[in-house]
Amino acid sequence: MPKPTLLVTRRLPQAVLERIEKDYQADVNLSDKPLSAGEIQAQAVGKEGILVCPTDKVDETLINSLPDTIKMIATFSVGYEHIDLNAAKTRSLVVSNTPDVLTDCTADIALLLMLTAARRAHEGNAYARSGEWDGWKPTHMLGVEVTGKRLGIFGMGRIGQAVAKRARAFDMTIHYHNRSRLPDNLEQGAIYHDSPQGLLGFCDFLSLHCPATPETVKFLNEEHISMLPDGAIVVNTSRGGVVDDEALIVALKSGKIAAAGLDVFEGEPNLNKGYVDLPNTFLLPHVGSATVETRNAMGFRALDNLDAFFAGQEPKDKLV
Repeated sequence: MPKPTLLVTRRLPQAVLERIEKDYQADVNLSDKPLSAGEIQAQAVGKEGILVCPTDKVDETLINSLPDTIKMIATFSVGYEHIDLNAAKTRSLVVSNTPDVLTDCTADIALLLMLTAARRAHEGNAYARSGEWDGWKPTHMLGVEVTGKRLGIFGMGRIGQAVAKRARAFDMTIHYHNRSRLPDNLEQGAIYHDSPQGLLGFCDFLSLHCPATPETVKFLNEEHISMLPDGAIVVNTSRGGVVDDEALIVALKSGKIAAAGLDVFEGEPNLNKGYVDLPNTFLLPHVGSATVETRNAMGFRALDNLDAFFAGQEPKDKLV
């Protein structure tokens, strides 16, 4: 029986590529630079499936231009805002994602950002490397303690719950808003707020874990920042678009927000330059899921879905 034909739009971890080579007749983009829409369209000719990444804009125009041989699109990501699901459904294309496998990895990064922002890690690292450090001082590099503070979580899904679990080790009090309240066994003593606005006043730390939707885009704007306690710390590992960059930068400069730890940005990799020179920001280049174990698991999950489809079964993570 011939192997299914597959277009892979980015260079994936070696273990994932080896499985692709074994099970598929694949055309893989090994340059590690995104393909243009035209390149995807051209290279999809003769293929039955496409394995895409979040950097690929699979919009209605691209979907409608794909050859009729394409039957499934699997994305190497949990999020799927880059794929027009309605257009895919109209074309009767199956689409899948990779949930569950990056929960712990992203939660770890959220705690890293929380700690590094609170303890001024960016400034401290730069100072230690500068050659200007002239010794310990009682009042030098004073940050904010994490232990015992109030953590507000906006979006209490799998990742938000994993962050709460880790934060309890720091004796933090957990407050959260979610579209629906969690059952007691998942809530584990966290305090529910039925509106985002009701949550904000209880956030010594605010960690964002919501998808980018019309309701959440620019959620952290001037109005909502004003509802946070003075000196709050903001962490974002969800989507860059949920933060109004200009409003957050103003608040970081004024001290209304003491510090921010950010792993995602609107328009990335072209992040707002206003963040770069601020000493009270700790910035990462979207590495929330960037461990060998997690990226392998993401690739294997995407391939599990493709395997199921080409075996005549329904993919476990089918979106449409």
